[in-house]
Amino acid sequence: MAYKILVVDDEMQIREILRIYFEKEGFNVAEAENGEDALKKINSERPDLIVLDIMMPVMDGLEFCTIVRKKFDIPIIMLTAKEEDDDRILGLEIGADDYITKPFNTKEVVARVNAVLRRATGFTDLAHKRKLSYEGLEMDLDKMEAVAFGKVLSLTSKEFELLWILASNPNVVYNRNQLLEAIWGYMYFGDTRTVDTHIKRIRQKLDVPATCSWDIGTVWGVGYKFEVK
Repeated sequence: MAYKILVVDDEMQIREILRIYFEKEGFNVAEAENGEDALKKINSERPDLIVLDIMMPVMDGLEFCTIVRKKFDIPIIMLTAKEEDDDRILGLEIGADDYITKPFNTKEVVARVNAVLRRATGFTDLAHKRKLSYEGLEMDLDKMEAVAFGKVLSLTSKEFELLWILASNPNVVYNRNQLLEAIWGYMYFGDTRTVDTHIKRIRQKLDVPATCSWDIGTVWGVGYKFEVK
């Protein structure tokens, strides 16, 4: 069964270009010209992934992404003409799985869509274990659920995957490119800030006590590890 992509952009030409390339690659495509329209399309079209422009009338991409993340676990790739770091980081912080800056290479967009879908549908091969248990932390891969210090964590799929691969390999140091490859399924064109952003959010949600026997440690100049003391 072919995956369905929802392209959300107020520029008809952009939507048409992406439609042509996605359909050429065997995807089904639905379109929306703003966030409000896209919310209706989610219910009617049930997309497997959303390619989302940030700057749109009626409801912009950031507001749309925030709403979607509260209700659905659909992968989102941000598509934006903005080059400022703050906009990219904000998109990742509110739950986007990837971002691409306009003007874009259509082959790159297709490659990233395939990579995000591969990770979204094939995460179960990250580790042979199905459950993990540490002091104050329980993780269940089948349920995609993490409970920390008595509280069920509200983690995005990528946050869960990142925490899982670290916790599955205690005291193993991963550099940022390794984590990008493991979680996102491809090299992130040298932009490793998404790892830092996700780690920051995970740490905030875990809120590990100082006396705990484990924590997510930073190895300066290298990457991160799930440090068991």
